[in-house]
Order: sequence, then structure tokens, then C-alpha cells
Amino acid sequence: MSERVWIDEQLALAVHEQLLVRHGGLAGVRDLGLLRFALARPQQLEAYGDDMDKVTAAAAYTVAIVQNHPFADGNKRTGFVAGLLFLELNGMAFTASEEAATEAVLALASGQSDEGVYRAFLRDKCSPISR
Repeated sequence: MSERVWIDEQLALAVHEQLLVRHGGLAGVRDLGLLRFALARPQQLEAYGDDMDKVTAAAAYTVAIVQNHPFADGNKRTGFVAGLLFLELNGMAFTASEEAATEAVLALASGQSDEGVYRAFLRDKCSPISR
């Protein structure tokens, strides 16, 4: 198995900043500890679990950021993009429509779905990038 490219704090902060520039919102980190926890979660799952794949890691990034609210604003957007960026950096393409993706993230944020449901959504909408 090739080494994974993880989302680090600097990259997550840059993603958040760019999303705020593009879509607006309140700038700032509400709790840096929660951000660090969210970013560490996929690696912890990999270290302690035997059923870890790229989609599971991507879902873990999204869920941890969306549910922990480390930012003052833009947690859903940042969590979603962090998960997709992880997939892309690790050779996966995301194929869902913007509408379907928005529905999935909003359902996750509102508690209408959970990590397992979101992970299944990602798994259905991802495929390896042809090189």
C-alpha cells in the first residue's frame, strides 16, 4: 500500500480561508484543539483499525470537522472540501453532483445521517483516478 497524503493543519487553514474568500463568512478558528483533533482522527482510525481505506479516511475528515465546529464559520464547507481534497491527493475522483453533495453534508450536519451513511455516499460517488 502506498503512503497516504494527509490533510495537515496548514492545508486545512488554507482551505478554510479560500472558502471564506469565495463564499463569505466569519473568519477565524474557534478552537484550534478541535481542529487538530479532527485532522488527527483519520490517522488514528488507520493506526487502530483494520478496515481503513481512503473513503473511510475522507469521511472521517468531513465528519470530524462538520461535527466538532473548530471554525467560527464554514465548518460544513471546510469539512466537505477537506474530505474531497484527501481523496484527490490520494488518487480518487468524486463524481456526485453539487446538489447531491450538498444534501449529504447538510444531512450529516443536522443529524439526519451519520458517518456510516456519509461514507456509503462517498463510496458510491468515488472512483480511482485514471493516470
